[in-house]
Amino acid sequence: MPRDDSSTFAPSWYSAHESPALQRARAFERLWRAFMRARVFVALVLLALQLFLLLTADGNATVWPTALTSTYLLVTVAVMLMWTPAEHGRAPTVQWLITVGVDVAVVAALQYFQSGSSINFTPLFALPVLTAAILGPMVLGLGTAAGATLLLLADAWLHGTGLGQLDTARFLQAGLAGTGFFLVAVLAHQLASRLAREEAVSASSQAAARAQAAVNEVVIESLGVGVLVVDAHGVVRNANPAARGMLMGDNYPEGARLLLSARPSWSHLAALVEESFAVDAALETETTIEHGERPSQRLHARTKLTPAVGERGSLCVLFLEDLREVEARVRTEKLASMGRMSAAVAHEIRNPLSAITQANALLDEEVRDPAHKRLTTMIEQNAQRLSRIVDDILNVARPQPSRTDGHVPPLPLDSMVRQVTAEWMRQNSVTQTLGVHLHASQGLVSFDPEHLRRLLVNLLDNARRHASGKPASIRIITQPSGGEHLRLSIWSDGGPLEATVLKHLFEPFFSSESRSSGLGLYICRELCERYGAQIAYQRARLDQREGNEFYVLMPAVRGAALVAPPARDGGHQQSLSYPSQAAQDHEHTIVDPLRSGHPPLAAS
Repeated sequence: MPRDDSSTFAPSWYSAHESPALQRARAFERLWRAFMRARVFVALVLLALQLFLLLTADGNATVWPTALTSTYLLVTVAVMLMWTPAEHGRAPTVQWLITVGVDVAVVAALQYFQSGSSINFTPLFALPVLTAAILGPMVLGLGTAAGATLLLLADAWLHGTGLGQLDTARFLQAGLAGTGFFLVAVLAHQLASRLAREEAVSASSQAAARAQAAVNEVVIESLGVGVLVVDAHGVVRNANPAARGMLMGDNYPEGARLLLSARPSWSHLAALVEESFAVDAALETETTIEHGERPSQRLHARTKLTPAVGERGSLCVLFLEDLREVEARVRTEKLASMGRMSAAVAHEIRNPLSAITQANALLDEEVRDPAHKRLTTMIEQNAQRLSRIVDDILNVARPQPSRTDGHVPPLPLDSMVRQVTAEWMRQNSVTQTLGVHLHASQGLVSFDPEHLRRLLVNLLDNARRHASGKPASIRIITQPSGGEHLRLSIWSDGGPLEATVLKHLFEPFFSSESRSSGLGLYICRELCERYGAQIAYQRARLDQREGNEFYVLMPAVRGAALVAPPARDGGHQQSLSYPSQAAQDHEHTIVDPLRSGHPPLAAS
């Protein structure tokens, strides 16, 4: 059973590091409080000793040493509880006087007035000397040692038997003790200085590590690739926002407890991590995560094990990549390469193609044999086909600004559709194959006429390529869609598209036919996006027949003056007879891929 203490997200990827100044302040505070507690302990020992002497000694014992040690205890406790830690300066300060100065004075008083007893208080001078040498500069430590030495020498002189008869042994003892205090002050200060230098080096290293950790954390948090740190029990120790979004969506709960085996949709990830630990190697796989109401996500998952650290063992770093983004990057690379080759295509193909077309036109004027006429016609048709392919490539590669700024005059949708379908029927010798249903007679769209013509022709060509050719096997339908959009639909009775084709719908250079450039539907999507429209594919039912439907939702324009669509071929327009089947009768069977979050599908 995994431990609960490791099953929540850590607040940070790296341990928090304190600043060098804060570290130094904290270290000094710890030392200061240690010395203050030592002073309290010494005061307690001295008070207990004086109470013991007072209770067990004869009548020569006095009460004042007990009072002195009691006062000393109160002062030390008050300083420890109420005084703010601060470093001693080079000159004596108030804090020095109530800490080191009080210690020296109390020890000196006890040493002088209890000199007749067998108790020697000289070693207690080491406490103030250490305090001054470690918490202050060298000058303060040496000064404290000098003060203690002078007090010991004065005590030896005062306790001499007479002015000319000094106690040599007592003076010698005071001198040796003073020398020891000087040595203690120097050594303690040197050790403290060495520790301070080591601490400065450590702080510098920690600052560099802290800066590197901050950079690493920014990089990991901003990665589009999901990164999870998982232990051997399958508990997620940490995860960046991209990984949390892939696992739990955008609104993941803060501090969520993640266990990869907790949800069925994560079972593949849990098995991958478990197998990585078992074989002690990096693994990878593709998986799908179901999100309930949200669309499922296809992910590429790969693992990498960290080296074992202490008793914790190794961890597994799990990388998750959204395959939709990978495919989008591939499409972007295709477009980039297409842009680089567009200039070469223009010079290397278009110019020779123009020469071929002109030479063929001249040759066509000279030949009279029907067989030769057929050959020149074939040359012209294929030259036109190559010219269209070149135009498609150049149009895709050329940057196209958005035209949703209101500078495009409104266009009557039904009139434009009627004109384009008449031209298309005449050019492709199609009479009964196409059925036209126009139900947006008052509808206006903000679309360039030539671009709308290109959109309709591409969709009609795509429908003709897959339709059966029977009467009314292709339908074009216009109708209002809500109060803000007009719906243009091109339906054909072709068979269902293959799954491999659906995955790449509207992508450039992808086609299910070898003779197609794979740019038709991609150009349709680019044209729609330029004018704020949306194009989508679905499998739809019309007149009790299944078929493929491409439809465009265009923003409707209200309260604008009509602009008649430009006439082509000398202004000639053809009257059409429209079947009575209404567009509202068709029944949809597949969800709009634009709304469902599925990736774009296939190009013609």
